[in-house]
Amino acid sequence: MPSLFQVGGYTVFFWSNENNEPIHVHIGKGKPNANATKIWLTASGGCIVASNGSKIPQNELNELLEVIAAQYFMICTEWKGHFREENIRFYC
Repeated sequence: MPSLFQVGGYTVFFWSNENNEPIHVHIGKGKPNANATKIWLTASGGCIVASNGSKIPQNELNELLEVIAAQYFMICTEWKGHFREENIRFYC
């Protein structure tokens, strides 16, 4: 489970077994768990909330989405390296 970065007390990470899902990250406070918030990256360079399992308040979630979008290329690079994928699949 690689951690990508931390922001405002939240950790942004991948699970190591993503079952061939399109590119996404998880966000949570403290130890990663199955209820972590899930964010899809989009082909256009943005991101959307798949589920807010961590129940992150909307104002904090909006800020996190901005940071994730700003780190889009780094996240894509890390995804390719970790999952050994040449081509990334996007949710939309």
